[in-house]
Amino acid sequence: MKRLVGRTALITGASRGIGRSIAERFAAEGANLAIHYASNSTAALEVAAIAEKRGVQARVYKADIGDQKQCYRLADEVVRDFEQLDILINNAGLGSTSIQRPSISDATDAQWYQLMSVNFWGPVWLCRVLVPHMRRAPRSDVIVMSSIATKVLSSGFGVYAVSKTALEAMAHTLAREEKPNGMRVNIIAPGLVDTDMGQSVVAATGRGSNLRDADANSPFGFVCTPADIAATALYLCSEDGRYITNQRIQVSGD
Repeated sequence: MKRLVGRTALITGASRGIGRSIAERFAAEGANLAIHYASNSTAALEVAAIAEKRGVQARVYKADIGDQKQCYRLADEVVRDFEQLDILINNAGLGSTSIQRPSISDATDAQWYQLMSVNFWGPVWLCRVLVPHMRRAPRSDVIVMSSIATKVLSSGFGVYAVSKTALEAMAHTLAREEKPNGMRVNIIAPGLVDTDMGQSVVAATGRGSNLRDADANSPFGFVCTPADIAATALYLCSEDGRYITNQRIQVSGD
């Protein structure tokens, strides 16, 4: 039996990587999809087409998650288009390689703002608008995508780690506040994942010229895939995860 029939999910950054894998897995399990993308409309429409072949509703939405007005517009459009939204996957994000990996003391205000606006403020803005709407559902779920960077705290990844640590603190607090409203809020913290961002991390840290170079030194002999993260998100949002909230699940093989 499909595990998400009758539910609707907004997945940010759903045109590629982890977000796309979550979107395709959720569609296969019967969820209607609000597919957010930042720039690649062709990829977003491909995801929508795959979802519709699964017999679910799918719409695409373009927005800059680091822009408050665009986040509010995105949320309003999704609520307008779907009768009830009950899953929010805050997946869209930027990595340290987007800002040349400066040290804490060298990072400029612009570099801090670039990562904080997308990785932290975007999810805050979306929750501000959507959480009151989601309270109407008998059950709702919020998942935020964090990173092992919040625990590893490697040199050059500090600005990124701070943005994700703030996101985790927000999520833990939201989980406590919204539990009486039937809302589950959880954190997924991946390690290295086979995505464009993962490729950038491998190159920046000297672990090889491509992700396959990192396989041998990864747990179980392979780099984590977006499908592994999608499986965790599905578990949390399904009835199998109905008694789980306020948890940080690290998917890194460690």
